[in-house]
Amino acid sequence: MSEWKDDKMSCPPEADRTGRIVHLADFNLTQPARIMADMRAYWDSLRQGRAVPARSDIQPQGIRRALDYAFILERIAPGAARFRLAGQHLIDLMGMEVRGMAFCSLAHSSSRGRLSDVLESVFRAPQLAQMTLHAKAEYARPELSARMLLLPLSSDLGDVTRALGCIIAEGQIGVAPRRFDLTHDEVLPIIEGGKTLAPSASDPGREGWSAGSARAGKLGRPAGLAAPERSLGRDDSEGRRSQFQLITLPGPSRPTGRTE
Repeated sequence: MSEWKDDKMSCPPEADRTGRIVHLADFNLTQPARIMADMRAYWDSLRQGRAVPARSDIQPQGIRRALDYAFILERIAPGAARFRLAGQHLIDLMGMEVRGMAFCSLAHSSSRGRLSDVLESVFRAPQLAQMTLHAKAEYARPELSARMLLLPLSSDLGDVTRALGCIIAEGQIGVAPRRFDLTHDEVLPIIEGGKTLAPSASDPGREGWSAGSARAGKLGRPAGLAAPERSLGRDDSEGRRSQFQLITLPGPSRPTGRTE
């Protein structure tokens, strides 16, 4: 209604000048496609010849329509990020304040590995990512579908370790928190026609994860530590936990009872 008043219209638009019926759904500002398009357009407008805009360029006024669905991520490790800011919609989905929470807490454990890989490809390339999410119906939790967009940002130091995102769920939230399965993902180049980096398993021992890549926020393995064995057939977060090894340190020497 506020937009109609701004346009000095006394009633909602029902037809254009050609007599074509205009559906009110076309003016629904909460449509996922419209919110994601507005977010992408705003992000593009901030680039100004750069590969990605800076985190400091983001202003709430620029994403007024999408503000409730927006969030900002901070990369803290390969394939891992935490929420720095989040809109009300995400808070409602999780049933709590999400600032400081891990990004992968949105997903069930079976989808966290892939979600982590897609996230890391956004920072590494850098590139954009679109995802489709789904939550099955449970007691007091109706079936829920959602769409998510991730857009890379640079920090004050110039490295790509921030991301602007939005998530839009359609349906009744029910009892929070709601967690999702990742059903589809797609990576997009920053410039149309450019190349993209396919998401792959985040393994610090793989080529490209060296200390020389520190400017992009990548972490290398300290010298002298052998690469952990990979768990066959498991590419999710549980499989990655199984790669940790227990190291036994030598204990203090025991007295022999002999005196000199």
